[in-house]
Amino acid sequence: MQDSPISRRIFLIGGAATAAAVAIHHFTARPHVAAEEHLPAPHDVTIVEFSDAGVRGATIHVQTIVKPLAAWRAQLPIDSYTITRLAETEYPYSGKYASNHDHGLYRCICCDTALFASDTKFESGTGWPSFYQPIAKENVLETTDGSLGMERTAVSCRRCEAHLGHVFDDGPAPTGLRYCMNSASLKFAKA
Repeated sequence: MQDSPISRRIFLIGGAATAAAVAIHHFTARPHVAAEEHLPAPHDVTIVEFSDAGVRGATIHVQTIVKPLAAWRAQLPIDSYTITRLAETEYPYSGKYASNHDHGLYRCICCDTALFASDTKFESGTGWPSFYQPIAKENVLETTDGSLGMERTAVSCRRCEAHLGHVFDDGPAPTGLRYCMNSASLKFAKA
C-alpha cells in the first residue's frame, strides 16, 4: 500500500517540528548543565534579616548558598525549580501571589531570605506580583539580562542567586520602579 502525499507531508512536518523541539531543548538546557559542572565557590554577602512581621533586624555577613541543580530539584516544586534555577517565567495571572492582598513578608522560596514587604506591593495589571522596592536593597541582586533579544534587568536573591523576575522603570511613586516577580520564586509569611 502506497502512502498518500498528505501522510508524507504530515510525517515530514511532524518530524521537522520534533527536530526543532529537540534542538531548542538542547541549546537552552546546555548552559544549565555546564553551570552545574563548575559550581562557583561560596562567597560572603551582606543581607538584612527581617521578622515575618517585617521588623528589620541585624545586617549580617553570610556565605552564598551553592548547590548542584539536582539538589535544588529535590528541594523545590517543579515550577519553583524551573523559575528560580533555570530562569523560566510563570504565565501571567497563574501565580498564587498575583492577587494576594494579605499583610506580610515575601521570602525567597529557596533560602528564606526576606525580599519584599506587602506594603510595597501594588496592582500593576501585568498578572505578576509587583512591588515598588525590595525590603532591603542588600537582599536582592540586579544583573543585565540579554535574553529574548532585549536588554532587561533581572532580579535574584542575593544569598542563593535564585531568579525572581525583572525590574522595570514604569512603577508608581515613590521609586518609579516595578519589581515584577514570579510567585513560584516566593513564599509568603502572613503577619
